[in-house]
Amino acid sequence: MMLIADSTKFALQAITSHRMRSFLTLLGIAVGIAAVILLTSIGEGVHQFVLAEFTQFGTNVIGISPGKVKTGGQPPTGIPTTARLLTMEDAKSLKQLPHVTGASPTVWGNSEVESNGRLRRSTIYGVDADFLHVFSSSVQIGSFLPQEGAGSSRALVVLGSKLRHELFGSLNPLGARVRIGGLHFRVIGVLAPKGQFLGIDLDDTAFIPAARALELYNREGLMEIHVSYAEGVSSATAAAAVKSRLKLRHGHEDFTVVTQEDMLKTLSNILNILTMAVGALGGISLLVGAVGIVTIMTISVTERTNEIGLLVALGGRRSTILALFLSESVMLAALGGALGLLLGTGLAQLLRLLLPTLPVHTPWSFAIGALVMSAIIGLLAGVLPARSASRLDPIEALRAE
Repeated sequence: MMLIADSTKFALQAITSHRMRSFLTLLGIAVGIAAVILLTSIGEGVHQFVLAEFTQFGTNVIGISPGKVKTGGQPPTGIPTTARLLTMEDAKSLKQLPHVTGASPTVWGNSEVESNGRLRRSTIYGVDADFLHVFSSSVQIGSFLPQEGAGSSRALVVLGSKLRHELFGSLNPLGARVRIGGLHFRVIGVLAPKGQFLGIDLDDTAFIPAARALELYNREGLMEIHVSYAEGVSSATAAAAVKSRLKLRHGHEDFTVVTQEDMLKTLSNILNILTMAVGALGGISLLVGAVGIVTIMTISVTERTNEIGLLVALGGRRSTILALFLSESVMLAALGGALGLLLGTGLAQLLRLLLPTLPVHTPWSFAIGALVMSAIIGLLAGVLPARSASRLDPIEALRAE
């Protein structure tokens, strides 16, 4: 029986005897593997980038919005609803729950901000003192909005770092008067920079007491309440406590509760599907490579009919002939896979260097999976030609031209 070393040597000789043909065949596999790795690297990079953007605010956050919406989120504005509005008292009540570490009422809008002879339109958030803790933010200079009962509804404002720079440049803004819409506020602090969040500039903002925001935007109820809960407490437990308290206050469940964990899980599932989809697109190239292997192996069987006949005549088993041709096709695919792995990871790293803003991360599980897939493709693609070779009649094979 032929040894593995002999079988490998035989397969390598068959591949090297037709260098150009073999190279073009394995190149088909290499391009497929490289395409899979490159596309999944971009997909996984986007996946990690989006999740990191969301988790910069912490993961122990629950959002409550008015109206019962099965798919989550806030009811469309302008559509009449009988749902009870979320109130400042609701937010205050949620602060008393066990395991809750903060609850910030939230109202937002877009207004002109004027001070120091400059005018800018920015996003205005109506929140309270718990905002810093709930959204893992910090103050750069000055202080944040005061706690409940300590002048929490006074006309005070905390500026985002970019808005501070646009209005005051390098000047100290603390104590300055700022007009937002038709109301006047006094600057008491500036938040530390937060950067961009999915294209939204979090620093081009201003934060005022929620009660003042309700007045500014002529609203009767809050747009949302954000609750943070202690580490180690499950999101289901915290969400159940929030639902129970609000149902007690409202009489029935006329609100929507969405946990950050559930949202991240849903988002992660969507991004996983996206990564797999782009990987599947690259996988189409692997099918082309597989067709190439079937073609070259079929030609190889035809060209080496005499050789096969001689092997059988000398006592070679049909299983040995089958193994020889299968090992040749697997070796072709494996070499193509290794070349594709180097090509794909190299292009991914080059892309990261050339475009630093493009999130690229090579998932090694996909890379190794693609390499294994190339060997399987070689095995499957070589089955028919190898089976055909093993079934040749030795006498007829020896007579063949």
